[in-house]
Amino acid sequence: MSATGVGPLAGTRVLDFTNVLAGPFACHQLAHLGAEVIKVEAVGRGDLARSLGADPQLNAAGMGVSFLAQNAGKQSVTVNLKDPRGVALAKRLVATADVVVENFRPGVMDRLGMGYTSLKEAQPRLIYCAISGFGQEGPWVDRPAYDQIIQGASGVMSITGDAKSAPLRVGYPVADTVGGLTAAMAICAALNAPERGAFLDISMLEAVIATMGWAVSNHLIAGVDPVPAGNENLTSAPSGAFQTAEGLLNIAANKEEQWQALARHLGRVDLLDHPDYASREDRKRNRKALKAVLEAALAERSAREWAAELNAIGVPAGAVMTVPSILAHPLIANRGMLAEFPDAPGVGRDITVLRTGVKVDGAAPAVKSPPPELGQDNAEIWGSLGVGEKELERLAAEGVI
Repeated sequence: MSATGVGPLAGTRVLDFTNVLAGPFACHQLAHLGAEVIKVEAVGRGDLARSLGADPQLNAAGMGVSFLAQNAGKQSVTVNLKDPRGVALAKRLVATADVVVENFRPGVMDRLGMGYTSLKEAQPRLIYCAISGFGQEGPWVDRPAYDQIIQGASGVMSITGDAKSAPLRVGYPVADTVGGLTAAMAICAALNAPERGAFLDISMLEAVIATMGWAVSNHLIAGVDPVPAGNENLTSAPSGAFQTAEGLLNIAANKEEQWQALARHLGRVDLLDHPDYASREDRKRNRKALKAVLEAALAERSAREWAAELNAIGVPAGAVMTVPSILAHPLIANRGMLAEFPDAPGVGRDITVLRTGVKVDGAAPAVKSPPPELGQDNAEIWGSLGVGEKELERLAAEGVI
């Protein structure tokens, strides 16, 4: 929510039929922007992410860390979409919704009687967002899609690492995350359309390739194929990661004045007149030798010390940090990005999870409730559709909800 206490998507109901990461992450963004998100899960097992993560006890309890990471603020209902009664109940819920998000393989929701054409009958203004690995049509439409598969297919792995280590997987599920962000962006746009109602086809593969514009355009326009460059920025030099007395230091001296300030601050004014480093193109051609010279000077102090000094004189620099160190830094810890939920239900202890990378009116959008236990809102949500208590008990006993 914003500083006013009302998120920009307040009054929007989103049905989250998704699993694991791309879809739940998309709905995570929408929940923090104020939407009411109802997670619709399979009876008895729920989202696969409930059993994934680094804590075996939480996995066994159906509250795995992977689930906790992107499901705060949502409600949870369960329904058996392989039972006609479950489909009928789900369609009644769709009639109350603005958005449906799913990330099944293409065709699955149609076979269940829950595809876009069918659901439009229940809600003509429905925004239906289908997230898949390779889109809703094409030669790979039936392939299963996991983050690493997409990373490999997109070309990301081929340019990650250096000449010795590539192809290399990016260290977090970048394809799932980019796919989820793309879906959330498309949904927000569709909600703003003069006439509501759309089918959004989100291909994780295309979403990732779309973020590779600089690398892809070098191939398409300049005829230069992307190559793995490790920690070097191939567009400039000195621009990359440099070893210091303690830790790696990222330096991005991309402008001429930044290069000159860096050389002077390191006591290497002589480099400014060296023919190998006279221009950006010269420095790019001779980046390996230049890096060795600079690292000899940088060996005097730690990465964090150099970062403070260089930024003070207008040279962009930053120490390479670990995940725990950046989370503990005031920059993150004091800007509302971390949400704490004391004694979270189903978890049995306090948990801390991430919010989003957005600030609205100076405040970090937040949700009030922790990630839900499986089916915890069945009585409230299904009851709001007119299903009585005895009927709820019967449907639960028969495995419909």
